[in-house]
Amino acid sequence: MKLFLPFALALAMISPAEAADKRPMKIEDLFAFKRVADPQISPDGKLVVYQVTSVSLAENKTSTALWVAATDGKTPPKQFTSPNGKKDTHPRWSPDGKSILFSSTRAGSQQLWIVGLDGGEAQQITTISTGADNGLWSRDGNHIGFVSVVHPEFSELPFAESDKKNAAKDKEIESSPVKAKTFTKLFYRHWDEYVGDKRQHLFVMSAGKTGWSTPHDATPGDRDANPTSSTFSVGDDFTFTPDSKHLIFTAVPAEGESWSTNHDLCRVRITNNNQGPQSGRKATDWEALTGDNKAADNSPRFSPDGKKLAYRSQKKAGYEADKWDILVVDVNDDGTFAGKVVNPTEEAVQSPNEFAWLPDNKTLLFAADANGSTPIFEVRIGSSEIQEFAKGGVLGSLTVNGDGNRMAFTEAAIDHPPRLVTMGTARASENAMKIDPNDALLATLDRTKPESVQVKIEDGEMQMWLLKPPGFDAKQKYPVAYLVHGGPQGAWEDGWSNRWNPQLWAAQGYVVVMPNARGSTGFGQKFVDQISGDWGGKCYRDLVAGLDYVDKLEYVDKERIASAGGSFGGYMQNWFAVSPVAKRLKCQISHCSVWNFESMWGTTDELWFDEWEHQGLPWEKPGSYAEFSPHKKAGELAKNKCPMLVIHNDNDFRCPIGQGHELFTALQRNKVPSRFVNFPDEGHWVLKPKNSERWHQEVFGWLAKYCPPGGK
Repeated sequence: MKLFLPFALALAMISPAEAADKRPMKIEDLFAFKRVADPQISPDGKLVVYQVTSVSLAENKTSTALWVAATDGKTPPKQFTSPNGKKDTHPRWSPDGKSILFSSTRAGSQQLWIVGLDGGEAQQITTISTGADNGLWSRDGNHIGFVSVVHPEFSELPFAESDKKNAAKDKEIESSPVKAKTFTKLFYRHWDEYVGDKRQHLFVMSAGKTGWSTPHDATPGDRDANPTSSTFSVGDDFTFTPDSKHLIFTAVPAEGESWSTNHDLCRVRITNNNQGPQSGRKATDWEALTGDNKAADNSPRFSPDGKKLAYRSQKKAGYEADKWDILVVDVNDDGTFAGKVVNPTEEAVQSPNEFAWLPDNKTLLFAADANGSTPIFEVRIGSSEIQEFAKGGVLGSLTVNGDGNRMAFTEAAIDHPPRLVTMGTARASENAMKIDPNDALLATLDRTKPESVQVKIEDGEMQMWLLKPPGFDAKQKYPVAYLVHGGPQGAWEDGWSNRWNPQLWAAQGYVVVMPNARGSTGFGQKFVDQISGDWGGKCYRDLVAGLDYVDKLEYVDKERIASAGGSFGGYMQNWFAVSPVAKRLKCQISHCSVWNFESMWGTTDELWFDEWEHQGLPWEKPGSYAEFSPHKKAGELAKNKCPMLVIHNDNDFRCPIGQGHELFTALQRNKVPSRFVNFPDEGHWVLKPKNSERWHQEVFGWLAKYCPPGGK
């Protein structure tokens, strides 16, 4: 059932005269858009609070404020906090709906603040030296939990003493003229930062007559009580039990966290380490509720009546891209399991992302990738039937109010950034309300809508998006930007990106082509699995089939085709460069890529990924690491001579900088026209506004040089 009008359909209703008054998107527009995120609906369903991030390109920074809107749309949204150039994030309503808890950097470090719904100044409630984030309320409103990154050796001490020692150690490290780092185990670095031996712990504060108590560490020990990888996180990663006396949280593997995916749901008393250990356990020995499953479990969510717990779970140990299921179990008030675990999504094709309960305590809503988009689906416990509940591009950040009669989420598409949608949760509900702070800017832009096509490949078909440039003239022939997505277990979806933005690429004068080849999510788990161990095999042939399809389009100039991609998409550029298909390309762009599987294993952070892809360690499976490694075929670069722009960043610990160095060296030694752009202060992505601007200038400049834009 269509619950609201898809934005693509709304665009189709724009008259030619209106379109003629619009202009193509520019690089600076990407930073002018307001970035909407993390909506949270109030307990009574009447209001929604959400983040709005503004980018100052001139000042090279971003600022995030909280906004509040009425869900009935009868009053205009209003800015609720003024961070003064800082960031107010992660808003969470108190159970009584009278105040909002949020994280903020407005006082320097990240701390927790509370602001009343009736206005007034926000009050800072934490001053912990190691910072506080991801704050959540207990059901009774008498406790607040949060995450802080601490030195674990002090975690069993009383808070005043441990906080003092944490502050002293951090200050010593920061002020020392010696910047040497010492590590004793993996992870010692992750994504884009050195984490050393620090750990993410959960702290709890309790309400008293004179205010909030001193925080105490409820998860002491040398282990993370919060996921270190976004792979195992969809929204909040811990929750209070129905009795408000315990925490249930996603804990990283107790052993081998850099090569194991065995994340467990664990449980501790909120007084753990403060009033003695739990019965029969040391304070550092957390009770594992999902210990029998050696794969990943995460995202605990209690039903509205507190009698059931739902969480996400995988089956294959070591495989991060395995299908997720939502498991449900009856529980006691203290969160202990009281029944048999059931799997209502067992037969589902979809792999659930974030999810939420409905008020009947029997129905769950969840978002999931599906055929190049992310709809919201509905499943009822006791039934394996999955129904589509809402659609329209990429839907996410799902939140349902306490009574379960109203919901909010973000909606994005290739032709518009995320905006806020609120609506009723009844299936026949039509009272959707949309809030988009970018309406005025969007109204000035000539945006094109994507076309979805099916391409014949081995064993079936591949979905592929086509996006024509503004002002498209079918009588002319246009160059192509052939984009390969990262992952590889990811997908090009009808969504928005602040990094790889198809609308902006099309506005340069290119037909943008985005194939969802083998390994892409949203087309069934078998399709996802078929990339593992076969990066240069079926997936490569799928992508060649996509190029063959493009070549036959009457409006495509076959002599002007360029290809680009980042991460796995960058790997595929490198594989293209040493394969015959390179002769069909005018140029390539390889961002933060993989060039050498053998050196990649020993330098990347999350080892479980490489070890699953190659089904073992390099000395156990040397042939697997060598088979599809582009560096083994580096001599082919000299034969193909396809110009390549290489972008790689010093703080990229996923695909470390050495991969870029090795690739550029091979290109130069083979006398291939090439350019190496390095951002020493960026990680796997280019996030700082000025750096992002330069990234786009480099990319579009390279395309213009070797594959000129525009119709001819």
